[in-house]
Amino acid sequence: MSVHIRFLGGAGTVTGSKYLVEHDGQSLLVDCGLFQGYKQLRLRNRDPLPVLPNHIGAVLLTHAHLDHSGYLPLLAKEGFHGKVWATPATRDLAQILLPDSGHIQEEDAAFANRKGFSKHSPALPLYTESDALQSLKLFRTVPMHQPFEPLKGWTAQFSGAGHILGAASLLLEVGGKRILFSGDLGRPDDALMLAPDAPPAADVVVCESTYGDRDHPDEDVLAELAPALQRVAARGGSAVVPVFAVGRAQALLHAIAELKASGQLPHSLPVYLDSPMAIHSTELFARHLGEHRLNAAQCHAMALVAKMTRTADESKAIARQHGPKVILAASGMATGGRVLHHLVQHLGDHRNMVLLTGYQAPGTRGATLANGGTQLRIHGQDLPVRAEVVQLQSASAHADAGQLMAWLRALPQPPRRVFVTHGDMEASDRLRHRIEAELRWQALVPEHGSTWAV
Repeated sequence: MSVHIRFLGGAGTVTGSKYLVEHDGQSLLVDCGLFQGYKQLRLRNRDPLPVLPNHIGAVLLTHAHLDHSGYLPLLAKEGFHGKVWATPATRDLAQILLPDSGHIQEEDAAFANRKGFSKHSPALPLYTESDALQSLKLFRTVPMHQPFEPLKGWTAQFSGAGHILGAASLLLEVGGKRILFSGDLGRPDDALMLAPDAPPAADVVVCESTYGDRDHPDEDVLAELAPALQRVAARGGSAVVPVFAVGRAQALLHAIAELKASGQLPHSLPVYLDSPMAIHSTELFARHLGEHRLNAAQCHAMALVAKMTRTADESKAIARQHGPKVILAASGMATGGRVLHHLVQHLGDHRNMVLLTGYQAPGTRGATLANGGTQLRIHGQDLPVRAEVVQLQSASAHADAGQLMAWLRALPQPPRRVFVTHGDMEASDRLRHRIEAELRWQALVPEHGSTWAV
């Protein structure tokens, strides 16, 4: 019996990662992510999967970011009742991210219904906070490098991928085949996370390609961040920083703490972390010492550098604080969350700044800003963009093209095929071309919904 992979997400796009592996009447999902960005991608979240959820035996998560885990509550709501396997830190982060995702969807739907700007009547969330809490009961944890059996006769093992807390690559052995899923790979030189582990031998590799068409600049995030914040502070403006609550928020807090400690930023410059999810995620770093580069003192400094605003009233109060300030708020691509309210308040003033800190998927508000858009649509209104927009090139938590190639070169032997996934089409195809030209391996970019025998 052959082994098949069905690419139900993360194919030709950087969101919605879902890989259905099937063999001898059994199947499991590697990752279970939400689609984000363009509306035609987001609509896929409401399309039924081509397999009944109760026919899926297990889900294996490479990490907790919503484009890899955020579909889980809906899968469980629609009948999946198997186990969800993850590393302990991924489980801890999912306990924060998934309920928050449901809560935000409920809030956004209620807001749309109140304001009447949704095309649906009524606007409904994909799932609720309660749905997400129910799905968390399915989680089972397994440490890095410890083999486990997600289904009878199937063996799996996580290894470190860097990127964020708990992030892993996954080796799956089934039907005599070894399939390696890279997950999202971090940077070997990341200031926060450890370098990815060397990959094990595999017959087939499913490799991400978020930055498959470019290399990161040599400049580090401190050298790039300092002048931007110095500039906005000097003119009395506010910097609104859309951040991913897991990973990017902590990297920016650590960098700001370092800049204040070295005197490059004044200690008096107010910094706000306006995201309950990011606040809880920041606290996890102290609980998972040894899984990242920070020591206990650095974790403490990172947590103290910002005022943590947990409640909606505290969030609203930030707007009443006069003078320069830095506001870190989710989401990282400005697709939802509290950052939208800060953008509404600050986009129209030329003294202010929007500081983009990582990859902005096409179709997101972050991408509109990064591409020089002069208007931004938020809550049904087109707002003029007068604030300075700065995109940090050095803050990414993803390996770049050269680092992805180095990870692949470290495989003990050439795989029979590499599937290039989790990237925009140009990035994926550029990486595919490099793999074929430089490594002489067979590589392809699978189409969404396609099935391949491995």
